[in-house]
Amino acid sequence: MEDLKRVVNFFDKLNNDSKILLVNLLSKKEYNKGDFIIKKGDTPQNFYVLIKGVLRSYITDDNGKEHTRTLFTPVTTTGCMSGLILKEPSELSYECLSYCELYEGNYYDFIELTKERIDFANQYNHILEQIFLKMESKIYDLSVLNATERYLKLRDEIPEIENLVAQYHIASYLNISPVQLSRIRKDIIEKRLY
Repeated sequence: MEDLKRVVNFFDKLNNDSKILLVNLLSKKEYNKGDFIIKKGDTPQNFYVLIKGVLRSYITDDNGKEHTRTLFTPVTTTGCMSGLILKEPSELSYECLSYCELYEGNYYDFIELTKERIDFANQYNHILEQIFLKMESKIYDLSVLNATERYLKLRDEIPEIENLVAQYHIASYLNISPVQLSRIRKDIIEKRLY
C-alpha cells in the first residue's frame, strides 16, 4: 500500500478523482534480475513506474555490442515511448539489473484519459517534459563533458551506483570501455576527487 502511495504521489498533477482512476489503471509487477520488461522487437502496450530496483534500456549494434542508453532508479516512469507513440516494435530492450518492483499501466488507456481529463493531459505533458530534459542533459554530457566528469555526475545522481550496477553497464552508459572506467576510478581515488 505504501508503494502505491509513492506512485500516486509521483503523479502530482492529478486531482484526487483522477488519482483513483490511475490506481484502477495500474497493477503491481515483480521482476527478477535479468528479466526483461520489453525486448527489442516487442511492440509495447504498457508504461511502467519503477518503485524498487534498477533497470536499464539498451540497444544492440550490428556487431552484437550492447549500448546502455538509460539507467532507471526509483521513482520514475519507464517504457519504450517511441514504440508506444508510433505503435511500432521497440528498438531498445529494457532489462532489470536487480530485483525490480514496478507498477504497469496500459499506455493507450492512459492516453484516453488525457483526452477526457485536463489533469491527465497536464501530467502526461509533465512526464514528456521530464523525458526531454533528461535526454537533452545526456546529449549535453556526451558532447561537452569528459569521461571523468560524466562518471562523477552519474555518481552524484545515483550515489550507490557501484553497488547497484555492474561496472560494464556503468561504462556502457558513460560511452567508455570498462578498462577506461577502471582507470578513471583509480585516478579519482588517487587524487581524492570524490
